[in-house]
Amino acid sequence: MAIFIDPSKCNACRRCIKACPYEGVTLDGQVAVLTDRCIYCGACIESCKQKAISSDLAELPIPDFSAYQGVWVFAEQREGRLHPVSLELLGCGARLAQELNQEVSAVLLGDKVKALSRELIACGAQKVYLAEHPYLGHYQTNPYAAVLAELLAGHKPGIFLVGATHIGRDLAPRLARRLELGLTADCTELAIDPKEGHLLQTRPAFGGNVMATILSRRTRPQMASVRPGIMKALPPDRTRKGELIPFKPILKKKDLATRLVEIVKERKRRVDFSQARVIVAGGRGLGSEKGVQALQALAEALGGEVAGSRVAVESGWVPAERQVGQTGQSVHPDLYIACGISGAIQHKAGMQNSKYIIAVNKDPLAPIFEIADYRIVGDLQDIVPALTKAVQKERAL
Repeated sequence: MAIFIDPSKCNACRRCIKACPYEGVTLDGQVAVLTDRCIYCGACIESCKQKAISSDLAELPIPDFSAYQGVWVFAEQREGRLHPVSLELLGCGARLAQELNQEVSAVLLGDKVKALSRELIACGAQKVYLAEHPYLGHYQTNPYAAVLAELLAGHKPGIFLVGATHIGRDLAPRLARRLELGLTADCTELAIDPKEGHLLQTRPAFGGNVMATILSRRTRPQMASVRPGIMKALPPDRTRKGELIPFKPILKKKDLATRLVEIVKERKRRVDFSQARVIVAGGRGLGSEKGVQALQALAEALGGEVAGSRVAVESGWVPAERQVGQTGQSVHPDLYIACGISGAIQHKAGMQNSKYIIAVNKDPLAPIFEIADYRIVGDLQDIVPALTKAVQKERAL
């Protein structure tokens, strides 16, 4: 159960405050609001003669959000280099903005990072909001959240997108709490509702067994974080024109809360598939580590990388850092060859945006065939070596 208060009906009579045994309601000016002591018992609903309090969100009117325009993307940078997810989100944002007939903008925070604005404009940003300050040189939660909250409140974009990196996963919920917004995390698909114009935010739920589409009808901007590797960046065009809008943040030492003394980088253990043009992945059909050797030979012939589904990783055939799927990495290579992978929704969420997909499976009804461009029904133990020989022969010519 949830409790909702319609401020347009509340007359500040205080009956709900008196009726609540837990101090779960208070007045904010002339409007009743819930406190963190509310246990949703419903006593306030029964006491309200104005019918301003309800447990049904559908009874509340949708506010007028006509002043909120545009799609904003958080341009995440580290040590003066843009994270690839920033450009991926710009490509997605440009598509969403076109559907809404609005502009797509990037918001860039850092210290002496103005040069990155040219790259953002080349990859689709029509405007770049730039906030530079020594305290923004390295990511810290408080200053980043404070500056972004001020920008979002002042300029009122309709949509704000953040990459679901470790920085984005820390920053997005802080912003949502500061601005009292909704947030859909780890989205794998974004679209515009053709009827109402809301952002349709799709993400895996219940362990990836279903795909849930979520709307934020009553808050703006609509916030979503998107997993890296899901969306596609636009090809850079250096002739694109855009507007650079500087913003001077006012930050003090007390805003930092912590002091950054030193950055110690741990050697990466995770394989980065973001630049791989070819990925050969195996699943339950591999049968053993011997099946992985066949994949490695094919990947080497194609100049690609070897990956695996969750089953292949849990069976010990493929290292965990090479897992593709909802709980692994999301990829979109030019060619993805799925060998012995049934095509569970969790795996498809991580590779369905590949340019071309070849699926090899003994089961002609395997779900992976639903998204494959080329389907090969048969035993991978026979087909993969044959493909390897064909590729090697072709390249030897």
